Amino acid sequence: MTRADTSTAKPGTRFFHKTYPPITRHALAMYCAGSGDHNPIHVDSDFAKASDYPDVFAHGMLVMAYLGRSLTDTISASAVRSYSVRFVSITQIQAEITCEAVVAEAFEEAGERRARLSLVAKDQAGDVKLRGEAVVGLG
Repeated sequence: MTRADTSTAKPGTRFFHKTYPPITRHALAMYCAGSGDHNPIHVDSDFAKASDYPDVFAHGMLVMAYLGRSLTDTISASAVRSYSVRFVSITQIQAEITCEAVVAEAFEEAGERRARLSLVAKDQAGDVKLRGEAVVGLG
């Protein structure tokens, strides 16, 4: 696992940029099993269509997990001081999610160098799915 070079964390610095494979029906079924969220809107096409959606769509928390995983693939989980997101739009089946973080602010708090990261998850068309923020310790 490659960790971020935090020595140059300053506003505007890209912290991570990671793209995940398309979200499949199988991935949704596996997420249902692992999370306990068995809402049929995520796995039953007939149910989704009867609810006026073109097809099933991903759990928002699955996309949030991709963003969180991108963060902890970049910096140790023990360095994460806070992590929050706002759900922006539905993630369709077969979406390829790209997760990005940019340093918004570098500062010192409680005797520790920290960075506030601006987070975004979007699909291959550039449609934003999540926006968020994380504060990380820089060591």
